[in-house]
Amino acid sequence: MSQKTGIIISLLIVILVSVLAPSGEAQAVSPSTLYDGSTGGDVWDLQYRLSLLGYYQAKLDGVMGWQTVQAVRHFQRDYGLTVDGIVGPATWNLLKKVSLSRDEVYLVARAVYGEARGEPYTGQVAVAAVIMNRIQSPEFPNTAAGVIFQKRAFTAVDDGQFWYTPNALAIRAVKDAVRGWDPTGGALYYFNPATATSSWIWTRPQITRIGNHVFTM
Repeated sequence: MSQKTGIIISLLIVILVSVLAPSGEAQAVSPSTLYDGSTGGDVWDLQYRLSLLGYYQAKLDGVMGWQTVQAVRHFQRDYGLTVDGIVGPATWNLLKKVSLSRDEVYLVARAVYGEARGEPYTGQVAVAAVIMNRIQSPEFPNTAAGVIFQKRAFTAVDDGQFWYTPNALAIRAVKDAVRGWDPTGGALYYFNPATATSSWIWTRPQITRIGNHVFTM
């Protein structure tokens, strides 16, 4: 099997994993409405996301008990949703915009490692923050996989560095970005002035520079 064929197969696998999440969290495409007493993979995914955001500190067990319901209520309160402890479409939709599943954390960490492993830690968080900003922006796909694999969006995907195994620092950078650390001030793009070949990227309003990257709107 050629290297190119291997990359294509790996790409398909990662996309399927990010959609189906078979590794214990069973993230459904259209999650079910969850109530006190609900069980299953959707609850596991819910608990993981809430844990990542700092709302849930108990064991991830796939059971929606009192602690999970309280975590949901706190999330709903902070994000201006109806505070009922029920995870319906509105809560799911917002939760998926501001958090990541376990497989998505690893997916974004691959992008961070491929794009910014030589950058200072703040610069790695910044790249993760750009991905989160894009997920939340109506101008881009609303999933991590959609953003990362958008055509010509990231050099690391185009040149294969995305497939390097991310280290613990890259994973931590993703988690910090999900929890709200955005060193870029809301950037949607970034580039390295020393290597950028696109004249278009220079037209974007520049916000800040971190390490070798300039972050723009």
